Amino acid sequence: MGTGHFFWVIFYFASLCSASLANNAKINFREKEKKVLDQILGAGKYDARIRPSGINGTDGPAVVSVNIFVRSISKIDDVTMEYSVQLTFREQWTDERLKFDDIQGRLKYLTLTEANRVWMPDLFFSNEKEGHFHNIIMPNVYIRIFPNGSVLYSIRISLTLACPMNLKLYPLDRQICSLRMASYGWTTNDLVFLWKEGDPVQVVKNLHLPRFTLEKFLTDYCNSKTNTGEYSCLKVDLLFKREFSYYLIQIYIPCCMLVIVSWVSFWLDQGAVPARVSLGVTTLLTMATQTSGINASLPPVSYTKAIDVWTGVCLTFVFGALLEFALVNYASRSGSNKANMHKENMKKKRRDLEQASIDAASDLLDTDSNATFAMKPLVRHPGDPLALEKLRQCEVHMQAPKRPNCCKTWLSKFPTRQCSRSKRIDVISRITFPLVFALFNLVYWSTYLFREEEDETF
Repeated sequence: MGTGHFFWVIFYFASLCSASLANNAKINFREKEKKVLDQILGAGKYDARIRPSGINGTDGPAVVSVNIFVRSISKIDDVTMEYSVQLTFREQWTDERLKFDDIQGRLKYLTLTEANRVWMPDLFFSNEKEGHFHNIIMPNVYIRIFPNGSVLYSIRISLTLACPMNLKLYPLDRQICSLRMASYGWTTNDLVFLWKEGDPVQVVKNLHLPRFTLEKFLTDYCNSKTNTGEYSCLKVDLLFKREFSYYLIQIYIPCCMLVIVSWVSFWLDQGAVPARVSLGVTTLLTMATQTSGINASLPPVSYTKAIDVWTGVCLTFVFGALLEFALVNYASRSGSNKANMHKENMKKKRRDLEQASIDAASDLLDTDSNATFAMKPLVRHPGDPLALEKLRQCEVHMQAPKRPNCCKTWLSKFPTRQCSRSKRIDVISRITFPLVFALFNLVYWSTYLFREEEDETF
């Protein structure tokens, strides 16, 4: 019993000692992490003002690998020619002064939240208009120091970047917006930026934009030379394709409908002046308002855009329909006046012919075979049998009318009198306007849909 009791006592004390050693080891591990930070970043041991050495401790430039993760693209503004993007920006470089013992792999890395504790590359976004960090709930930034001296810097930022646009094909265009990153003070002799191997740019899945689609992106280098030296630069080119369905519903179809509505006046009676005038003026004002609203959402560029061609031609068709009614009205009034004058002339000629017939009949009566000369009666009665017989003799000697020509009879179906010109103008307009507009649509869509941009770099 004594031996067994002694065994349990030893086992109990061994358990206590192992637990105590485990607790001490845990505490010592955290203390070791603090000691490592104090050892490599203590006062007088590390100077954040001095850049790290080059690759393998050489005196060459410090190499910084960069990669970004695009979280969202909130807007692409055509008026101000800028776009807003939120991204996670990462830099990684090696600083041999920050090497430490990893305690047999138990200390994978050290984490800092103060960027001023270590040396940082002086990178800036050259086409940035506005930007800010994110500090909710804590600053979205961290620095990881690995045992081999590698430093990883990660931060979440929101930027508003300039994006010069070429709007000649608007709204059938593609735009290339760039994200440029460069060193501000360190030349390529001291600092070089490189894209991280593998996948330097990542984009969040299911990226939704209101009026654009991100087709693809391309990474490249854009080193710049100034009178102070050459500076390292990185850029990302984002190719955006404009969604055409929005503009088809909001612009193109309404403009087509307005043009077609203006053609309704061709089918109205030429005497319905208030209806035709109100229809033409209403469609013209609506089209002008539509055009001004489109131009208000775009910058005042000096060249002609595809949408300007469309709205300009549609406005011309609507204006042409209004001018067509003015021409019809003028032709109708001119034809009516000439028709009245023609009727008066015909009546006058008919009266003259009747008077001439009566005079000829009286002359025949006066020059009869009788030897005596009779006086012309002052008044002749219409039922006088002698006068009627003389008129029949006159009609016998008159020339018989010619047989009508078939061609002239067919051409008479298309009257050429002034009073018919207004109707012919309406009939011609009913056919001409739709045909010309259809031809314009064929040329317009074949030109802009299948046209390749000359300055496309992809």
